[in-house]
Amino acid sequence: MHPSVSFQTIGLISRPRRSNLAVVVPPLLHWFQARGIKVFYDTETASALNDSSKGLHRDEVAKNSELLLVLGGDGTLLAAARVAAPLGIPILPINVGSLGFLTSFKLEEMYSALEETLAGRLPSSERVMLDVELKREGKIVERQTVLNEAVINKGALARMIDLELMIDSEFVCRYRVDGLIVATPTGSTAYSLSAGGPIVHPSVESWIITPICPHTLSDRPVVIRDSSQVDIDLSAGTESVFLTLDGQTGIPMEPADRVRMTRAAERLKLIQPQKKSYFEILHSKLKWGET
Repeated sequence: MHPSVSFQTIGLISRPRRSNLAVVVPPLLHWFQARGIKVFYDTETASALNDSSKGLHRDEVAKNSELLLVLGGDGTLLAAARVAAPLGIPILPINVGSLGFLTSFKLEEMYSALEETLAGRLPSSERVMLDVELKREGKIVERQTVLNEAVINKGALARMIDLELMIDSEFVCRYRVDGLIVATPTGSTAYSLSAGGPIVHPSVESWIITPICPHTLSDRPVVIRDSSQVDIDLSAGTESVFLTLDGQTGIPMEPADRVRMTRAAERLKLIQPQKKSYFEILHSKLKWGET
């Protein structure tokens, strides 16, 4: 961010049902008021206050704000990213969750991070996002933009599913799997990592395609350029399959559905700690080097 950045309106988005919100939010609102900054907050934040009538839907919070302050874990940030990225609004993430790869500021660092952000001294990174379309009989029935990943996965009692992967209209592979993940570099430390995918630095322009429990052991994760068009077809006769987007939305699929993924036009602006590198965050979160 440029040193001349100045935010007059800030949106506050919180993780639902966090017991410490009632302690954290009131003094935070007073802090903003003392600096002449107008604050809009979502209904989840409002539920922690005595007067919940001022809570807005998260879309409205984003539309009224120049910066979003997110109090929660990575799940809360993923939800906030969907409303912030299309508007070009930066997010300052404060971790009040558990692991938090994306929410890299601790709660005790919140006020110093806010001071630095308001002064324009903290850098922001732009994260590539994935545009996902679900097509049925040639028509788009669902379209969303995700920060982490799109997953095609079977239901709890379903058999292995049959999928066909094409990249830039070229046939690549037929999979018999429990599921298939297409992740961004940001999402490489999420579900894809748990399924055996690689960690990819956020600046690498790529998608990661990771099979979940493949029937053929030679079906391994693949990294491709993010300018590619990825098409995945669900074979006819396959039942109880879902398209899951950023772990937030699950959409039932039907046989012969196609999922198409391309690089989204918008990018997420994520404010980062100035003195903490990506690899330092990995060391901290993954406990590298600890016995």
